[in-house]
Amino acid sequence: MAQTISLTFPDGNSRDYDAGVTPAEVAASIATSLAKKAISATVNGQHWDLQWPIEDDASIAINTMKDEAPALELIRHDLAHIMARAVQEIWPDTQVTIGPVINNGWYYDFDRKDPFTPEDLAVIEKKMKEIINKRDEVRTEVWDRDRAIRHYEDNGEPYKVELINSIPGDEPLRMYWHGDWQDLCRGPHLQNTGQVPGDSWKLMSIAGAYWRGDSDRAMLQRIYGVAFQNKEQLRAHLNMLEEAAKRDHRKLGREMDLYHMQEEAPGQVFWHPNGWLIYTQLQDYMRRKQRAGGYVEVNTPQVVDRKLWEASGHWEKYQDHMFIVEVDEEHAREKTVNALKPMNCPCHVQVYNQGLKSYRDLPLRMAEFGSCNRYEPSGALHGIMRVRGFTQDDGHIFCTEDQIESETKRFINFLSSVYEDLGFASFKVKFSDRPEKRAGSDEVWDKAEAALMSATEAAGLEFELNPGEGAFYGPKLEFVLTDAIGRDWQCGTHQVDFVLPERLDATYIGADGEKHRPVMLHRATLGSFERFIGILIEEHAGKLPFWLAPRQVVVAAIVSDADDYVHEVVEALRAAGVRAEADIRNEKINYKVREHSLGKVPVILACGGREVEERTVSVRRLGEKKTSVTGLDDIVSELQAAATPPDLR
Repeated sequence: MAQTISLTFPDGNSRDYDAGVTPAEVAASIATSLAKKAISATVNGQHWDLQWPIEDDASIAINTMKDEAPALELIRHDLAHIMARAVQEIWPDTQVTIGPVINNGWYYDFDRKDPFTPEDLAVIEKKMKEIINKRDEVRTEVWDRDRAIRHYEDNGEPYKVELINSIPGDEPLRMYWHGDWQDLCRGPHLQNTGQVPGDSWKLMSIAGAYWRGDSDRAMLQRIYGVAFQNKEQLRAHLNMLEEAAKRDHRKLGREMDLYHMQEEAPGQVFWHPNGWLIYTQLQDYMRRKQRAGGYVEVNTPQVVDRKLWEASGHWEKYQDHMFIVEVDEEHAREKTVNALKPMNCPCHVQVYNQGLKSYRDLPLRMAEFGSCNRYEPSGALHGIMRVRGFTQDDGHIFCTEDQIESETKRFINFLSSVYEDLGFASFKVKFSDRPEKRAGSDEVWDKAEAALMSATEAAGLEFELNPGEGAFYGPKLEFVLTDAIGRDWQCGTHQVDFVLPERLDATYIGADGEKHRPVMLHRATLGSFERFIGILIEEHAGKLPFWLAPRQVVVAAIVSDADDYVHEVVEALRAAGVRAEADIRNEKINYKVREHSLGKVPVILACGGREVEERTVSVRRLGEKKTSVTGLDDIVSELQAAATPPDLR
């Protein structure tokens, strides 16, 4: 007699089935219409193929195309297989490797003698649509290791053989067929190729990728695609990409003459006067905010002996990201090993440790605009968003355990006010708990996570869990900004750390006269200045808030007789604290307006004979076609107010 299992549905009702029942059979037992609409199931919280048997009691929910998360995963995963099948049908000598689902779509890596071209993408898309229209059945089997290896060896697929050999021996090997095309895959998948919407996806680009990310291995060709539930979502995504291209900080950085980068200093920024002005304005603003927030500012060394990094745990946990510096100290024939600091926290503990601290000294809020260096692979570098050399608005709060909650609330309020000043009225929060690679005992991590969770809830913050993404020394909150076109940027962080004070022997004298360990709260508001400036440029499409704009006003002469008045206007604006410059070139005013608009100058003041006579200016604002005429004193007063940083208004 077959074993009976009980399956519990989302409404709380249960039904008994024979062990080994598939979700497809469960759906059919409920309603024929559900069986037709079903695409997968969620079994005990796991995404489950309709063909996989269920052997034990479980909770179950049947998914349809209306269930966004499972639907998108399946659409994108199936499209990866369909694309690989299309490529091999068009170019049979191509070897396939891996094709995972990624944010907004998928990619697949191929080993092919001839390079793919952009024109090939249209050919592949056409073949993919033919495969979708065939509605070929998708089926799955579990194979033993020897059979799978023989299959791929016989079919000349060495990459698949290597993948199998890297899979733990006790893990089942699942095979999937989309029609006659077969791949090694964990699944789940749709039930036939026709379930993939034919108009909600698009192939996007071709790139190179080393096999398994190893630069010593074969260079493969990667094809990227995007996919959504319907064509409206695809169209919205493509429109967003088009808008993002217009806002690309690398493009705007050239047009606004902000910075450049070159191969002699990979991942490092050469700031030009315009860009450095933005940088220093932002830094001055943050310095004032931090001083008002009760922080003391310090500055610590760039190059530090490995002994400190070993003591802090960074040498063991973070060495792969550190730049190592070897020095033959006084020709002693024994090199001293140092490292450029990837972060500031161990150095801040050294400042804290100078002199005896009392509980009355806590909380001690310490801040630094700390220049850090971290190794990032060259392929990961991206303008000023992802660099190797950067400066953080870093801060560390040394406090007692009883002060964690109040200091967390205080920092959240501080961060909120900064973000609001910079044009971000709201943000999302992620709670990142212990990573696999970490320092400290589970008991210490339990205490740190509980403390941060309690403080976050007390602050009234809504958050989503981000499992395993904490720092190696403590859990953290990540503050995520959403920009004008819907993209998320993780900027600020707040971390609770019981580990570093212990490892670096930080203490304070308590009310009982005994030594105690302080808690260390790591916090950053903007994060990397370089990255945040890139975010600001893209958020505002180069049209920065007036107080941050490097070139605030250009006063342009319409006729040469107005040159003296132009200089008078410039001097009046500069005296009022406005960054103004004169343009008295012998060019037509429309040419000047176009040029300065491309450079994203917020305000252009034009001066001709009438303006000289009436002591007025013609005002044209960036993005507006209309001009207005305003008195000189009025425009100076107005722009002086606009040029004042938000914390000084």
